Amino acid sequence: MLTRRDFLQVTAATAALYAGSNIGRVAAAQNITQDDLLSFDALGQVTLLNFTDMHAQLMPIYFREPSINVGVGEVRGLPPHLTGEEMISHFRLNAGTAEAYAFSSTDFAALAQDYGHVGGLDRMATLIKAVRAERPGNTLLLDGGDTWQGSYTSLHTQGEDMVRVMNALGVDAMTAHWEFTYGADRVTELTEMLDFPFLAGNVRDTEWEEEVFDSTAYYDRSGVKIAVIGQAFPYTPVANPRYMIPSWSFGIQEKLVQQRVEDAKAEGADLIVLLSHNGFDVDRKLASQVDGIDVILTGHTHDAIPAVIEVNKTLLVASGSHGKFLARLDLDVQDKQVKDYSFKLIPVFSDAITPDPDMEALVTELRAPHEAELSRVLGKTDSLLYRRGNFNGTFDDLICQALMSERDTEIALSPGFRWGSSLLPGQDITVEHVYNQTAITYPNAYRSEMSGQLLKDILEDVADNLFNPDPYYQQGGDMVRAGGLGYAIEINKPIGERITNMTLLSSGDSIEATRNYTVSGWASVNEGTEGPPVYDLVSHYIESQGTVQVDENPNIKVTGA
Repeated sequence: MLTRRDFLQVTAATAALYAGSNIGRVAAAQNITQDDLLSFDALGQVTLLNFTDMHAQLMPIYFREPSINVGVGEVRGLPPHLTGEEMISHFRLNAGTAEAYAFSSTDFAALAQDYGHVGGLDRMATLIKAVRAERPGNTLLLDGGDTWQGSYTSLHTQGEDMVRVMNALGVDAMTAHWEFTYGADRVTELTEMLDFPFLAGNVRDTEWEEEVFDSTAYYDRSGVKIAVIGQAFPYTPVANPRYMIPSWSFGIQEKLVQQRVEDAKAEGADLIVLLSHNGFDVDRKLASQVDGIDVILTGHTHDAIPAVIEVNKTLLVASGSHGKFLARLDLDVQDKQVKDYSFKLIPVFSDAITPDPDMEALVTELRAPHEAELSRVLGKTDSLLYRRGNFNGTFDDLICQALMSERDTEIALSPGFRWGSSLLPGQDITVEHVYNQTAITYPNAYRSEMSGQLLKDILEDVADNLFNPDPYYQQGGDMVRAGGLGYAIEINKPIGERITNMTLLSSGDSIEATRNYTVSGWASVNEGTEGPPVYDLVSHYIESQGTVQVDENPNIKVTGA
């Protein structure tokens, strides 16, 4: 339910972003200013600034929020499982306005023409510096992870470009997930370059039976002692290649989190902050199980929620992804308790914000050696290309088309990654856009044979990771994307019974359990996977097509949502 506090927060943000719902979109876009975005009634002694899941996006981009985000069990119909018109209605947003563009998928392509790009590290730096100037000695900047991966330059520098910009941004602490896909040795090198703590208290070395990283860092802001506890993505060795981090274990480790909280209190902490990459529903459950956490800055599931969600006495903040938002949470802390708070999830509307010159210069320096390749045009899209959504996205469908064509297969499987920028109809597709969808350290596009039964088992397993009613069994990501294959899914069935009516689209025949099918895919977590890098394959396919048209995928029938 929308609480009175939620309503007041959202309506205040709406007033700041959009002065009057009766004026046209273009006028509204012109009326948004940097001062509007920064407008905030300061409160208390502590200001927490947070971003998460930036996925190495240095530059302004387009990013469409999901149109489908299914909640199951007790969280059905609760934020963040509200999208489009439901999101707009629940948070009392105004359709067709700046906040609707920022927080929903509704009318995205048209609104993008009016309100422009989002994000960009030089714009983010401007906002952060402004808040710090307003609140000197009160501000703490925390990075929720998935920062070093997701772009051409991050892949080619093995994460070093993002370390440099985060140092320049003045981050106070971070946690991690995709960072670990650079491998244990490289992660160790990069963490040694950081000017701030890398907090991941749930990561242990199984050979030495000791913590790999610090769990907790302490800060003083206006006399308030703050403990920041870092929680890395608990399922990293399952969702990503285990061979890259062979001796590191992860896990939610609820009892260990409780112990960290108690240790922090014993150290005299007035405010306990969990900097988490668990995912929203996992953190919602964790907040109900662990006592003493004042704030959870939650990441991994890329949710942008324009209000704080309260679970018992814990405040949950979800600050979106791709540098699209900067979360600001002001806290009045008295007698080791949060007495009051004020919150705003600030959309980083690129056209309304003056770039910070220092960060702009650094980003230009980092991109300069790669600029010619980054800007190389591969083709053009006649349709909206996006990734986010529980079951499919048009850019994922394009990747599947490329896999089937370039690898000559009947079926393609593409992972349900949530990261990747969007493209508007009529936009050129560059090499940078392709890497924004595919820049990983295990990119080989395999070609193999799979039985119909194995294909069903894969779909069932991924569906259970996504729709298990217990959040602690949800390993993140969206549904594996399927090309050349149609199916029906019943969300509320148990594992093994969700997937039915599997169909080979090229023939219209039902998938037979005992027959083998040629299948292409990428991002296999198995060591030694062979095949061309997926970014090269997709780039070649787009060049061969010239112009691409990808319609909405009608081949997945969903019930129970």
